Amino acid sequence: MSLDLSEVKRIANLARLELSEAEASSTLDKLNGIFSLVEQMKAVDTTGISPLSHPIAAIREHLSLRLREDVVTESNHREDYQKPAPATQDGLYLVPQVIE
Repeated sequence: MSLDLSEVKRIANLARLELSEAEASSTLDKLNGIFSLVEQMKAVDTTGISPLSHPIAAIREHLSLRLREDVVTESNHREDYQKPAPATQDGLYLVPQVIE
């Protein structure tokens, strides 16, 4: 897949971006380079290759990243934070209705 200059300008317009001709041309080259790289990656045969949980495991299995323990490290200060609020209910901040 590759883009042409009119498509880049259309995308810029949809994104509300103002691009000069030079910027549009540069962006076109960059986007087409990305698409080319994606096409090369799609062409690689990955059948029989199992996914890795950590990319470094492909290089050195014994260096796989360790995940930290999921433990609480700070105490709950919700009540302290809500004391100065004008209105709270069930642990939530109450705000005036702005949309009817």
